[in-house]
Amino acid sequence: MTLPGRHLLLALAVVAVWGTNFVVIKLALGTLPPLLFATLRFAIAFVPAAFFIRRPPVPWRQLASYGVLIGAGQFGLLYIAIGGHIAPGLASLVVQTQVFFTIGMAIMLAGERVRAYQWVALAFAVGGIGVIAAHTDASSTPLGLALVLGAAAAWAGGNLVARRSGRVDMLGYVVWSSVFALPPLALASLLFEGPQAIADGLSHAGAGVWAAVVWQSVGNTLFGYAAWGWLLARHEAAQVVPMALLVPVFGMAASALWLGEPLPPWKLGAAALVMGGLALNLFWPQLRARLVRW
Repeated sequence: MTLPGRHLLLALAVVAVWGTNFVVIKLALGTLPPLLFATLRFAIAFVPAAFFIRRPPVPWRQLASYGVLIGAGQFGLLYIAIGGHIAPGLASLVVQTQVFFTIGMAIMLAGERVRAYQWVALAFAVGGIGVIAAHTDASSTPLGLALVLGAAAAWAGGNLVARRSGRVDMLGYVVWSSVFALPPLALASLLFEGPQAIADGLSHAGAGVWAAVVWQSVGNTLFGYAAWGWLLARHEAAQVVPMALLVPVFGMAASALWLGEPLPPWKLGAAALVMGGLALNLFWPQLRARLVRW
């Protein structure tokens, strides 16, 4: 069973927004310092949405943990990386390794058992990251790769925090956790980027830059999570979740078209390995169940 036409288009719109968002980040970072940009993103994600969206019934400590991991961890590191250490299309691919970090953390913290196909999937992804590491250059530095892997690990930590919260309104969860991303991001921006860089970034930010900030908050966060949650509430996860595999496709294609990011054979090969691992991890249980029935 597949998604109805309009629901399929909505899912495609979400992954297109999430994928092309990496290019938007890169464009805005031409004016705003990375940590200031992240601070503004989460400030606008919280206000004014908090006046219209209820706080989910979960402990404040869970919202705080999620906000710090996703805000300061995932996006703080990701913005620094895209700011000059890795091409945005490549970042959109590498950050998807959060799937394997999530599995690894679940094994260590929750005692979940790793299955044989997950080891194979991990081997594919590690192979892809190895290809990227072997081809580092000015557009893909070792530091950039390390920062994006750190962002993926922080995202994985946020996933585990959200899982412990149970079935909640994820949009409300994201909105209300955003307030806890603000103090560490703002403090880090003040300490590491400095008041002068903050003032210069804000004074030179034109309409396009502010549109990028709002797009991060409204398009990427509010629309993305609301639409994704709406789809998951109406369809089986197996029908919706595989669409997320298209995020790096949109990310790399948009970066190539709009920013001129080259796509040499090694980069396409690395993408095939990483996405092959993600696909194997996602689809193998369903495929195995069908083979058993046959």
